[in-house]
Amino acid sequence: MKIRMWKMKIMFAVMKKKLSFSIGIWFLCSLWSLVQGQIISNLKAHVTYLASDSLHGRMTGSADEKLAADYIIKQFIGAGITNANGNFKTKKYLQPFHYAPKLDSIITKVNGNNVVAFIDNKAANTIILGAHFDHLGWGLPAHSTYRGEPAIHNGADDNASGVATIIELARQLKNSSFKNNNYLFIAFSGEELGLYGSKWFVEHPSLDLTKVDYMLNFDMVGRIDSNKLVVSGVGTSPSWNEAMKRITSSFHIKTTESGVGPSDHTSFYLKQIPALHFFSGQHKDYHKPSDDESKINYKGMEDVVVYVESLIGELNSKPKISFTKTKEDTNENAPKFTVTLGVMPDYTFEGQGMRIDAVTDGKPASKAGLQEGDVVQQLGEVKVTDMMSYMKALSQFKKGDASKVKVKRGAEVLEKPVQF
Repeated sequence: MKIRMWKMKIMFAVMKKKLSFSIGIWFLCSLWSLVQGQIISNLKAHVTYLASDSLHGRMTGSADEKLAADYIIKQFIGAGITNANGNFKTKKYLQPFHYAPKLDSIITKVNGNNVVAFIDNKAANTIILGAHFDHLGWGLPAHSTYRGEPAIHNGADDNASGVATIIELARQLKNSSFKNNNYLFIAFSGEELGLYGSKWFVEHPSLDLTKVDYMLNFDMVGRIDSNKLVVSGVGTSPSWNEAMKRITSSFHIKTTESGVGPSDHTSFYLKQIPALHFFSGQHKDYHKPSDDESKINYKGMEDVVVYVESLIGELNSKPKISFTKTKEDTNENAPKFTVTLGVMPDYTFEGQGMRIDAVTDGKPASKAGLQEGDVVQQLGEVKVTDMMSYMKALSQFKKGDASKVKVKRGAEVLEKPVQF
């Protein structure tokens, strides 16, 4: 009887220990679910406001740009993040700049503002995280892909999604254990018409650029599809590929080498700062009034936040990473072209050819009957196997030329006449 009681006590103790362990695991999982839910909720709140009709497309220099800047500043202050001078005086978060773009053939002076916030960990070096918050207002013919009556271009993906991402990364990094670097967060304006805000910042920096470890740029990260993420600029430092291999990710990541591209990371790369650009891919709503909040994949955006925080953590204990110049920037034989097919390439596509992600109304591809999802295999006499060969094919033509384009649509191969 005593032996039986002793065994029962042991069994009870084991069950109690297992129960406590299970409760602990349940508690941690529940806590993580709450954290995840809060990140998604925050991301949605940011994009919903920034991409609302009330901000009329956040054109640089407009009153709506100032309202967007005020919102971003409010979020940084709420997260306990100071301005570049180390205090909370709201106006000091702004970095004014000016430029003179050519808008519809008229040169005009524009005054814009970058928003700059800082986490000072008293470290020797600083990581910069950036995203542009301006968009196209009611649309500009030279930049919008929409052909119709003036309409608000809300820019939910381009680039309320990127701004929301850096705000939430700021919140996470403020409370993280990654203290071996300081963090500078910049919401750029003036990007859409020529990277003007980021160009101004690197020429008028709020810190010594030689003390910048690296720069991470987020431009259009709101439309994650099939867990695909494009990360450009991995050739700007040998550390990128090494670090990324050590991170567990839910993404299928496509990388490109070049530090030069149509977004703000380019301004930092040209100052010999290692830089990455995170991008979820082109889509048919690019630079159209239809780039709306309802189409954003918030779970995908949250996964970007988690992935980037993991990347920062992987490099946290490492020395300042080294810069390398990428091959594409010195390639004098890169094809130059003066015509366009009027399509948006799918930069996540890894098959043979150039997959069309969207077709612009009224352009040669649209008139030829090409469709989203078609894979261009030949243009004129040039076989198209990738983006480089596609650009080479375009370089063979001038305005007014007629030719043929061969595309694969499903299992069928079609040949269409095209005129530039």
